[in-house]
Amino acid sequence: MSSEPSDLPIRPRRLRQSLHLRRALASAQVRRRDLILPVFVCEGSGIERPVASMPGIFQRSVDRTMEWLADRAGEGFGAFLAFGVIERNKKDERGSVAVDPDNVVCQLLRQAREQKLAMDAITDLCFCEYTSHGHCGILHGGSRSDGGVIVDNDATLPLLVEQAIHHARAGAVMVAPSGMMDGAVAALRRGLDAAGFGETGILAYSVKYASAFYGPFRDAADSTPQFGDRRAYQMDPAGNVREALHEAQLDVQQGADMVMVKPAGPYLDVLAAVRAAVNLPVVAYQVSGEYSAIIAAGKLGWLDAEAAMLESLTAIKRAGADLIISYCAEQAGKRLER
Repeated sequence: MSSEPSDLPIRPRRLRQSLHLRRALASAQVRRRDLILPVFVCEGSGIERPVASMPGIFQRSVDRTMEWLADRAGEGFGAFLAFGVIERNKKDERGSVAVDPDNVVCQLLRQAREQKLAMDAITDLCFCEYTSHGHCGILHGGSRSDGGVIVDNDATLPLLVEQAIHHARAGAVMVAPSGMMDGAVAALRRGLDAAGFGETGILAYSVKYASAFYGPFRDAADSTPQFGDRRAYQMDPAGNVREALHEAQLDVQQGADMVMVKPAGPYLDVLAAVRAAVNLPVVAYQVSGEYSAIIAAGKLGWLDAEAAMLESLTAIKRAGADLIISYCAEQAGKRLER
């Protein structure tokens, strides 16, 4: 075969002219079943409270959450991720409600199981929604001079295990430790196995950055730190990719079933590197700030919000995510295949 350059015109656009051809050649296709729906479950009944900084997202009581999830299951979504929202007067230094077997998350799980909801239940394991100080576990001293707050890693682990066992007993298919505690996956795997829940999976928040994009979530979950910040235990946005790979590989070694990168959009390079380094399914979390920025720009007429959602989800999929947790799921799902 001749290696001489051809004098014929090169026209890559031939492969773009047909809608059917474009679809057939698409390498990154997002479907509804690829998306995990985050839900904020609050106390009470008949409640559907909008989150001001996340238009279209609500805090819902268990009954309303079940109604909403049943509709989404009918549309082809396959999993949800539950966060508990409790009254502030019930919060304390240790986040005691997090380990209450009758808290709102456990109530939701039991309802989902009893009603045979056709979705997998995944639960967030953390204490920031339940503590009076808004940090992710038992505190070790106060705030440092640089604003960082130290969470007592080893004192927090047994509480995460207790929380996970309650969730598994209530019906969680998978638990997701999000506090970036060292050794959490190993402690959870041992604890769940010993309690007879060897089939309960662990979705590790392996690579979680101390990101500015979490602001709206903290409104939704009422989990804003009352002092200091989380940079002493969440990862530095300016850190190198080697640290991210180390964190992910540690969780794989400790028994994680899936690993996560959070946030998704600003860290596509990290997501791609993690995808190349591990053989487990990789989940990406398109966080609240990513969602709210698209919604706000759409409301101002600066972009087509639904199209931007789809494009952002496609970029995350192309970077290597097998599954995506996203607040865009319900709206974007209208334009996705099942």
